[in-house]
Amino acid sequence: MNGKKKNRVLAIDDEPAMIEWLKILLEHEGYEVRTAMIGTRGEEIFKTWKPDVVVTDMMLPDVDGLELLRRFKQTHPDTEVIVITGHGSVQKAVEAMKAGAFEFAEKPVDADALLAKLERAIERRDLLGENLLLKQKIENQFRFGNIIGKSKKMHEVLELVESVAGSDANILIQGENGTGKELIANALHYNSKRAKGPFIKINCAAIPKDLIESELFGYKKGAFTGAASDKEGLFEMAEGGSLLLDEIGEMPPYLQTKLLRVLQEREYRPIGSDRIVRVDFRLICATNIDLDAALRDGKLREDLYFRINTITLRVPPLRERTEDIPLLCEHFLDKYKQRHQRPNIKSIAPAAYHVLIRHRWPGNVREIENVIERGVLVTKGNEIGVNDLPESLRTESTTAGEFVIPPHRTLAEIEKMAILQTLQRTNWNKQEAAQILGLYRPTLYSKMKKHEIQDGGKSGARRIAQPN
Repeated sequence: MNGKKKNRVLAIDDEPAMIEWLKILLEHEGYEVRTAMIGTRGEEIFKTWKPDVVVTDMMLPDVDGLELLRRFKQTHPDTEVIVITGHGSVQKAVEAMKAGAFEFAEKPVDADALLAKLERAIERRDLLGENLLLKQKIENQFRFGNIIGKSKKMHEVLELVESVAGSDANILIQGENGTGKELIANALHYNSKRAKGPFIKINCAAIPKDLIESELFGYKKGAFTGAASDKEGLFEMAEGGSLLLDEIGEMPPYLQTKLLRVLQEREYRPIGSDRIVRVDFRLICATNIDLDAALRDGKLREDLYFRINTITLRVPPLRERTEDIPLLCEHFLDKYKQRHQRPNIKSIAPAAYHVLIRHRWPGNVREIENVIERGVLVTKGNEIGVNDLPESLRTESTTAGEFVIPPHRTLAEIEKMAILQTLQRTNWNKQEAAQILGLYRPTLYSKMKKHEIQDGGKSGARRIAQPN
């Protein structure tokens, strides 16, 4: 096995010739082998030696092989068991498979076939082990301590997450793109009593509206053109766990009605099926839209809104928690200098920090992560300097003047000036301007209409920004 740790195989059989044959065969293939001729001795070795795979005869003089198999799987479910049965004992083999055996082999045992089964058993055990480690890594990743932020606003969010995570209350997470809504959803799931259950996620804005229903509800073969086989829906897949509906405001109104019924009745029928499916999942929704505007415009049903927001969590944009910027910068610096093998990069230059802190971060945490990764990749020194930052940030830091309030202006005039100057600085990108101003885009449109600011600055409002 080329210097690698040998896989351990425990062979149990009451026939001396069979035991000798198994020992020689398996050791020749590089396995570490221990043997037993009775079940009780095999159980003693199993407890202390902890083999990777057990190869055992089903007919032993002291213990029924099926009972022995059950004991093995009860104490160490990750250990694979291959059972050997006499010719014609297929029923016994079927029972063994139901009890958790990986495979069975009939006597006389074919060497090549047994080795192939053993190799697959080892592969399965390794895969399960890797999956367990991955799940533990994911769970650790989403503990509260790994959400970066020391600001008062983030502390308030995390305190609320911690207090409601253990409940089954429906949660609505609000926040701009890139603020970390999915990370908060992960923290809610992995710190709940459903943490060992599945966590199913769907982005309602990323799936064509005519396909969302079939994704959620599943369907029966032949229910519609293209339904070539039965498909399990995400509601059913989330059984015992949590379901995240990201961008819930993009869900078609007719489907919102059906979702409401599922939440009320806890059951539904897959498309084209008479089968009633009972469901038990915790619902988490997320959105970046102005919910008041969505309710007013009929994009979101009011009854569904009240059903999904038992608890509302608002994730603040980065511009409202600028004290977290240095923490995030250091976190992403450590992350990406390891990923891209740049251990020589020690820090971010003070001048670069000045630029980073002054930036408004319309893309929030996702944007700052991209900026720091870029800096790690392009810097030629041992720190990220101003010239390693994107040109847009460097230009912004040299051209963006401070907003000055001229004397003798009303509050309405000052608001109008702030909106107009921000639109000019963003080249009339209204989404970016709204984020800088801390407004939802529909609210910005409303204020532009109120102040008679036309797209592109065609109104006389432009003159107000240049007072005499």
